[in-house]
Amino acid sequence: MELRTQGNEVALMLDSGENHRLSALPPTNADLIGKEQPVDVVVLTKNSERLLEKCLTSVYENLPVNRLIVVDGNSTDSTLEIVDKFCQKYRNVIVIGDKVTRGSARLNGIREVQTAWFVFVDSDVILCDRWYEKARGYIADNVGAIWGTEVWAGMSNPNVLKLFLRVTRKVFELRGGTHDLLVRTEAIKDISIPGDLHVFEDAFIKDWMTKKGYRSIPTYDPFCIHYRPQSVWTMRGSIDLFVEALRYGSVRKIPKYFLAYAFYTVYVAHRALSRGPTGYLRGQGGRS
Repeated sequence: MELRTQGNEVALMLDSGENHRLSALPPTNADLIGKEQPVDVVVLTKNSERLLEKCLTSVYENLPVNRLIVVDGNSTDSTLEIVDKFCQKYRNVIVIGDKVTRGSARLNGIREVQTAWFVFVDSDVILCDRWYEKARGYIADNVGAIWGTEVWAGMSNPNVLKLFLRVTRKVFELRGGTHDLLVRTEAIKDISIPGDLHVFEDAFIKDWMTKKGYRSIPTYDPFCIHYRPQSVWTMRGSIDLFVEALRYGSVRKIPKYFLAYAFYTVYVAHRALSRGPTGYLRGQGGRS
């Protein structure tokens, strides 16, 4: 797969300095969650047919799946038909209906988890090669979650990518992220996510674990390629993301949100004015 080769390029581009420091966490506890201990995987869906089949294929290729837990928000497209294909093939898929909010959907998914660790995966991402093998190296007694950074599909400029990844890591430190997140079940087994929380439920999860004394570790490798919806690639969509951060995020973090999301807005404007930058995953479904 082209993803694997280009995934290595991402790692190489980050090999100087910051990526090296992130990789310095000793994997002395990696045996706590070896391949012989599969993980449940929680995926939220709602009319997710656009990339779902490729997403789930990457899940089964790169995670030791105990059960795939799909929490669906009343999809009306072919989402559930795609899920059924994987159910027929692997016989370890369960589907839960939740038409309320992302907060309630994540909570329902968490309540179904039966393994010591589990993974949140967004329905519009593709995991890098050997995602789980890389992530488990960061496990330690005080670690509650390990996040693989998201790389927006379509980025081809190495300098822009480096800056983007640093900004994205800062955003995770501010508000968390569940694009591809390995979670210690013990750290959130008693969590109660507000049912009306449709955005920033990832921030609630991260803050919950922090209050419990667990660290959430962002990494550059593993990572996922994020095929964001077309609506994001407009100035209106980009501004909406920023407004959402200001409306629902922590007031004391607003200055930091402004700097981070301003970069995203500038990037979207640049991309909109450019003429078809080369994507990371040519031949694998087009860019978002």
